[in-house]
Amino acid sequence: MPQGPRSASTSSTDDGRPEKRRHVKTSRLSEERVERTEDRTLIQHMGWAYWPIAFIARLPFAMMTVGVLMLVVAATGSVGLGGLTSAAVGIGVVVAGPVIGDLVDRHGQRRILVPVGLLNGVLLALFPVIVTSGMPEGVVLAAALAIGLTAPQAAAMSRSRLLTVIGARLKPERRAAATSRVMSYESAADETAFVIGPFLVGILAALIAPWAPIAIAAALSLGFVTAFALHPTARVQITGDADAVRAPMRAVFSGRILVLVAATFGVGMFFGTTLTSLTAFAQSRGDEAQAGLLYGLMGIGSAVLALGVALLPTRFALRRRWILFSAVMTVSALAYATLAHGGQDHVVLWLLLMGLGVGPTLVTLFSLAGHRAPVGRAATTMTLLGSALTLAQALGSAFTGWLAEEVSLAAALTLPAVAAALVLVFAMVNVLVERAARAAGVPAAGGLAAGVPSAHASSGPDAEASESRTLQTSDSVRQ
Repeated sequence: MPQGPRSASTSSTDDGRPEKRRHVKTSRLSEERVERTEDRTLIQHMGWAYWPIAFIARLPFAMMTVGVLMLVVAATGSVGLGGLTSAAVGIGVVVAGPVIGDLVDRHGQRRILVPVGLLNGVLLALFPVIVTSGMPEGVVLAAALAIGLTAPQAAAMSRSRLLTVIGARLKPERRAAATSRVMSYESAADETAFVIGPFLVGILAALIAPWAPIAIAAALSLGFVTAFALHPTARVQITGDADAVRAPMRAVFSGRILVLVAATFGVGMFFGTTLTSLTAFAQSRGDEAQAGLLYGLMGIGSAVLALGVALLPTRFALRRRWILFSAVMTVSALAYATLAHGGQDHVVLWLLLMGLGVGPTLVTLFSLAGHRAPVGRAATTMTLLGSALTLAQALGSAFTGWLAEEVSLAAALTLPAVAAALVLVFAMVNVLVERAARAAGVPAAGGLAAGVPSAHASSGPDAEASESRTLQTSDSVRQ
């Protein structure tokens, strides 16, 4: 009579040895496969094609605010309306960003980013037609708001995806170091995009027409944001019940996250006030297109030092980096404010120094966000910071444009120093928040990069011990 497959616990032999050997062999093969997976580097897990696709996918977002501002200023001659249009983009981003992040955490990046990226590309393509056809200001502002509402935020999604892969595929003891390197790379990529984005806007506007940068951004959104969303790494998930793994939404709004959001808002103000005051400065000299090129100078120093942050020793704690580099931002921005009083010859120097401060500051903020993101809420946390960055940039642009037109250029040029000082103040607040968290026994890391068991791990004492060891390792590295 035929018999079904035998398990290791039942056997037709006297001692059951053949079945036991088969069971052990299968287990060893499974362990070897898991070990080989965990020994691969993060670059190997992501694939070489991922990195250029993810970088180009963030360019439309980097070009959006600058391109909208310069197009509206060129078409209407009003820096104030240009700033308001940028603010409308930022409001759309901050309204939709956390919602998109929450949907991605629940349903995955592929299902959300494909329709969002396509819609954003179509709206960007239509925007130059709306502006140049003499539509009322309300229609222009509504179109800008719609662009912000559909902004895919590829940079935040890339950070979230990388944190997910680190938590799912790397060994626990490798996650803290990998997170630090990833946040350094991502911030440097952002800064490089901020260099290339305004530079492309200035070059395309000067060589072709003011509408050209937005048209190129539309093509990039339709092509590369879609490719980013469809990349195989978008499927990676932490195994187990999603609702059990995911932290509640209120965990994202803890003090340890909100102080990062507030500081990122200050960095966005720094970007927005610098860009618009530079635009007003260039306009006063008869060349608005020069603003994008000058703004790119700040991004050069920012990107170079952002990459260099990965080389800093781990004993140089993140909270101390935040204080130091935000102080550099403040001092150099105070020097930048002298442009209205005869300091035009040093504009390149001040912009480069401002970049040397803001790049590492942004790296530090997103590194801390990666460590502090609640379990299963990486996309929500990153989009929250990204939304704060974009909203502040837009609001800063709007207020600076109004100040330049209604008050004076000198007043507008002082605003980057105010924004930098806010970032420095929040760095001090962060020290107090960290002390309170340590006194309350809150772990230094709780997110995907540090505390989530790897994809094959199961619950139980071993998994809990592994997570505890990882949290202790992450804490010692950062503190």
